[in-house]
Amino acid sequence: MTAPGSTVQRAALALLIPLLCAACPKNDPPAQPHIRVTSAARSAERLRPIPTAFNGERAMDHVRKQVEFGPRPPGSAQLEKTRAYIVDQLKSFGFTVSLDEFIAKTPQGETKMANIIGELAGETKTLVLLASHYETKRYQDMQFVGANDPAASVGTLLEIGRVLGSTRDKPKVTYRLVFFDGEEAFCENWSDCGTEQQPDNTYGSRHYVSQLRARNELENTRALILLDMVGYKNLELGRDTLSTRWLQDVIWQTGRELGHQKIFVDREEGVGGDDHEPFLKAGVEAVDLIQLNSYPHWHKADDTIDKISAQSMKIVGDTVLASLPKIVDKITTPPTGKK
Repeated sequence: MTAPGSTVQRAALALLIPLLCAACPKNDPPAQPHIRVTSAARSAERLRPIPTAFNGERAMDHVRKQVEFGPRPPGSAQLEKTRAYIVDQLKSFGFTVSLDEFIAKTPQGETKMANIIGELAGETKTLVLLASHYETKRYQDMQFVGANDPAASVGTLLEIGRVLGSTRDKPKVTYRLVFFDGEEAFCENWSDCGTEQQPDNTYGSRHYVSQLRARNELENTRALILLDMVGYKNLELGRDTLSTRWLQDVIWQTGRELGHQKIFVDREEGVGGDDHEPFLKAGVEAVDLIQLNSYPHWHKADDTIDKISAQSMKIVGDTVLASLPKIVDKITTPPTGKK
């Protein structure tokens, strides 16, 4: 038997089927939103570089590696291992690496030293240097591994190098990462030995300045950013009184813009001398980022890795990297009225 109304339903369905079929294109997929992507847009999307961020844990790995080598005074096998490690890292970041080797006359006799230079060539020969010393102070009666002085600044500088080396575009200026040998005095205190002309400290930085002068590169060296003891877990950076003020202002203001007002503070940081001093004397504008007066483990056996913070190194690395474009603009922009 046929259910009541079934005849009417079949008739209505027969009338609807042709209408439905007419509304659908034959063999075509369902309509999709029409979004036009040009080949140029696809190319731009494909080529757009992904910014590389400073990684504090990577910097900490570099600190750990140095500390594992043990004390690393000038001329030691441990410093030679450290040097090989730094060279290998710089090459892996795409830097051209060279050694500035020399013999230093110290209160303990002649000592072989070597600065490490990693260069990232830019569009011009204008030089911006980022630096740290990489040897530890020599002690006869102490196992001094220098986690903050200098392993943290070395680790921070290496991680800055990785970020700079990952940039697809050629930088406007040439960057050099310089790792100085022989910053520390061989005698107990900074000024115990030596003379004003030949001090018992800053052996590597003084030698490197002499090399820049000999190669007629000193005039092109427009800025030095020195890192020293920047990894303490209770980081606070005062203003070194010897540093070039405008460079310092750029970095301090950038740090505050990034939210680090409690790190980049306005108190004076009396250092007395560091690897930026030979550059300042040679007419190169320079700034020293250092926590000396409020670091309680300076030149003590407990300057160990538990005092170091990956976050502190990241704060410094991020701030330096964010400051570089401002510094480059400052040194490459002609004064008003000049071309």
